[in-house]
Amino acid sequence: MRRIINRRESHIDPQILQGFKELLKVYSPSCVVADAQERYGVMHSSLKPLTRETRFVGPALTVRLEPGNQVDCLDALAVAEPGDVIVVDAAGETETSVWGGLMAGLCKMKGVAGAVVDGAIRDTDEIRDLGFYIFSKAVVPRSTHSPFSGRLEPIEINVPIQCGGVLVRPGDLVLGDEIGVVVIPLERAAETLERARAQAEKEERTRERIRQGKTVEELLAEFGRL
Repeated sequence: MRRIINRRESHIDPQILQGFKELLKVYSPSCVVADAQERYGVMHSSLKPLTRETRFVGPALTVRLEPGNQVDCLDALAVAEPGDVIVVDAAGETETSVWGGLMAGLCKMKGVAGAVVDGAIRDTDEIRDLGFYIFSKAVVPRSTHSPFSGRLEPIEINVPIQCGGVLVRPGDLVLGDEIGVVVIPLERAAETLERARAQAEKEERTRERIRQGKTVEELLAEFGRL
């Protein structure tokens, strides 16, 4: 069976990553980043956060599973680093859970920032109690065959994947909040951060003008958009 476990070769500049973490404090950071990227990198709306408190950003640790033969994602823990976001291409499968409460607990202990699963999860009560942030396409009690067969392959770790209709490569930044998930290509992270900061500042100035009683026409004349 195919089993590939790579360590991530590309790493984000710590200062840029910290800048994106600061950006999590603004209203609707996923929207701000999506605007900064001119709508690029937004995952499909079928991926939903487990809790409204969800808010994370970090480099992608990618997982690709095989359609119709999906296994547990435990191998990701062998290379996971604190602050990582585990992104799973489970082929959009909605009737087999590839992630549960024990996996969430292990990730929490490793310092994983969050997860995005283009597929199904389970044990949502336990995951919620752990305070672990996760997106998924579906929730279902049925597990993979791993607990019964003992197999943990086929699986590929830290390879380019598709998740929610978006290309995700190991090391790309993944930002999620209660609204959705946005992927920032690593090579565009510095540029996107600069533009996102400017966008967030413009939105805050717009809010202040609204509180001052400015009209739509006045706002458009000053900011060019709403």
